[in-house]
Amino acid sequence: MTIEQIRAAYARQPFQPFVIHLADGRGIPVFHREFMLTAPSGRTVIVMQPDDSWNVIDLLLVTDLEFKPALTNGHP
Repeated sequence: MTIEQIRAAYARQPFQPFVIHLADGRGIPVFHREFMLTAPSGRTVIVMQPDDSWNVIDLLLVTDLEFKPALTNGHP
């Protein structure tokens, strides 16, 4: 995964929530653009969660970005 692919997901208009899948099988949800920060080096991102926890992610360990359809009134 490249920083350009992450930045493209971050910059989508309108923003669409996505899940960052890692090599160890975890999925890290990105609920809002404001919840993600990239390091200046472009190798690491930090993702905040609604409960104030956070994940530091090495982009070399990212296997996939998953986008799910937006919900409209509770329905896809």
